[in-house]
Amino acid sequence: MPGVKRMADAVVDEALQRLPGWARVGSELRCRYVLSSFPEAVTFTTRIAAVAEELQHHPEWSVSFKTVVLSMMTHDVGGLSQRDVDLATRIVAIAEELSAIPAA
Repeated sequence: MPGVKRMADAVVDEALQRLPGWARVGSELRCRYVLSSFPEAVTFTTRIAAVAEELQHHPEWSVSFKTVVLSMMTHDVGGLSQRDVDLATRIVAIAEELSAIPAA
């Protein structure tokens, strides 16, 4: 993708300080959230889907009862870019609105 650049490790580390519960795992950002119920977990992913479409950057996720695990990377650069940080930032805001708890 033109104009998208891979982030330096130090920049990723700095961004992670503002993303509660998120961690770098290999070349991806990952987070696990626990919600109050299965319907809330589905609502969470539906809200994320709308933002992902808006940003044209789509995470991978799994839903298991009331737990949602998210991971993302920018495949075009083979690692993390500002697009990943922007999407994770928006996901953190959605999580806060829905009282989703980041869990290790």
